[in-house]
Amino acid sequence: MTGPETKAAVAWLTSAAPDPGACRWEWERDPRGIVLLPAGRRWDVLILPAELGYPTLDVLTRLVDHPGPVLADSAEARMGFFVPPGTASGWLGAGVRGCGRGTWIVVPYPGRATGGVRWLIPPDGSGTLTDLALLERAMHEAAGAAAQDARERRPKR
Repeated sequence: MTGPETKAAVAWLTSAAPDPGACRWEWERDPRGIVLLPAGRRWDVLILPAELGYPTLDVLTRLVDHPGPVLADSAEARMGFFVPPGTASGWLGAGVRGCGRGTWIVVPYPGRATGGVRWLIPPDGSGTLTDLALLERAMHEAAGAAAQDARERRPKR
C-alpha cells in the first residue's frame, strides 16, 4: 500500500489520536513504525486467539469483499479485528478480548514492515470497519468447523 491509499489510511488512523498532527509526525519518524492509538473513538478492536482468528478471517473474506482492518501480533498468537465503537463494552465471548474506550492499541504504520504487530488487512482510509454481525457469523462458522475437525480426528471406538 503506497501513495494516496497510505495517506488516507494514516489520516483515518491518526484521527483517533488526541493530537493527530503530533501523532502523524512521531509515527512517520519512529524507526519502529508503531504508535499507540486510543480505541473507542473511531473503532473498537476485538482480539481473538490466532487459532480462532485465522479461520474467522478466512470465512469473513468469503462473506465480504472488504472487511475492516485486521492486525496480527508478532508472535502470530492474536489477531485484532477493527469493529464499530461501543462493540467492546457489549461483547461477551470466551477467549475474545474487547478493546474499547479507555484502552490503547499498538498500531503499525500502513504499508511499512515492522518487527512487531502487522496488518493482515490494512485500513483503506475510508473508515470501513468489520460488521459485527458478519464477524460473529464468521467466528461461529470457524469454531464449528474446528469442532467438526476435532471430532473427525478422534479415534473411533
